[in-house]
This record gives sequence, C-alpha cells and structure tokens, in this order.
Amino acid sequence: MSAEHDQLTTLQGALARFSDGAASAATLSSLAREQTQLLSALPPRYSEVLLNLLDRLESSALFSEESCSFSQKDLVANLQMWVDKARGVLESR
Repeated sequence: MSAEHDQLTTLQGALARFSDGAASAATLSSLAREQTQLLSALPPRYSEVLLNLLDRLESSALFSEESCSFSQKDLVANLQMWVDKARGVLESR
C-alpha cells in the first residue's frame, strides 16, 4: 500500500469520526490538509475541490444548521464522494 493510499484511508477514518460526532470540523479539516502526499498524487483540481469543501465545512460549524447556507450533511456526502473519486484515481494508476 502506498503512502497516498494510507493517507486516503486516514482521511476516510477522520471523515467517519466527524460523521459520528467524535471529531470536530476543525480536526477533520486540519488532518485533511496535512495529507500532502495524497494531494500531490491527485490532479490539481482535487486539491482545489477538497479545500473548498473543507472551508465550507469549517464555516458551517460556526453556525447552527438552520442559519448556515451550507448543510453539513451535504458537505459530508460531498467529502465522501471526493474520497471515493480520489480512490478511483489512485487505483487507476
């Protein structure tokens, strides 16, 4: 297993912990941003999309669900889709 796959697995675990309420948005975001080998192994657009999603997730954590324009559930679903697509890119190499 490559470092990129390991980092993707780490990110998937952090996303699961966030979804379960066991980690904060800030923790998930920090961990995701630290996965530099993973981000370097993916096309540049992947980094851009991930960072955008993380910024919106952090913003949504500052407000209650009703007063924020970003749904945390939708953001988590989009982050999971990002993880799935990134896995596909890594496995196709």
